[in-house]
Amino acid sequence: MGDGNQAHWLAGRVAVVTGASRGIGAATAEALAAAGARVVLAARDGSALDAVAGRIADAGGQARTVPTDVSKPAEVDRLVIEAERSGPLAALVCAAAVLTPALFAETTPEIWAETLAVNLTGAFLCCRAAFAAMRRAGEGRIITIASLSGVYATEKFPGLAAYNVSKYGVIGLTEALAVEGKEHGISAICISPGAVDTQMLRRANPSLRPGLTPGDVAAVILALLDSPLTPASGANIPLFSNA
Repeated sequence: MGDGNQAHWLAGRVAVVTGASRGIGAATAEALAAAGARVVLAARDGSALDAVAGRIADAGGQARTVPTDVSKPAEVDRLVIEAERSGPLAALVCAAAVLTPALFAETTPEIWAETLAVNLTGAFLCCRAAFAAMRRAGEGRIITIASLSGVYATEKFPGLAAYNVSKYGVIGLTEALAVEGKEHGISAICISPGAVDTQMLRRANPSLRPGLTPGDVAAVILALLDSPLTPASGANIPLFSNA
């Protein structure tokens, strides 16, 4: 572990990161572990989670894996129960997401349902379970991840109707968390990255040039979690190019 971990609010605290098998989630899990957090990694792909946990261990960090489908309430409840075995849950980062490009007229009910089940209902389930745990602990910090695709008046691209709607919903969810979390010492902030160099971006729009890396986004998440979030709780922070 690097020097100066004691300066991090996260040092020694338990943090859950969903979508931790790849992309922003994996980069965030590694960043939080490097800051001294005891990270619990969640995603559907258990072998990919093990690889991320291995990298964290090799770097001197602490990580556990709990394979989880965030769209399933029982699995989310189990995730938080497992996380609390390591101590009070202090932080949650909701990075799990799916994207299936389809023009609006070709968006099937199945595509719509799966996208909202993971991206929006999954975030709700994780935040609800974490909220209960954080209320017991007397404090907590939650970071949700939307997208510029879910921000009013930014440029949108064809084929992303279900994804965009799910991300609009995540922003609203974060606002609700901030309102009800205030009296319990629970803060919530949403970040809305633009084009990030991930498999998901390449599926969504192969011609779009990414201006951010997963590591860029992870650094912002770490900085937010390390800060006193209360005055900004409920905010949505758009992230543009790092170029």
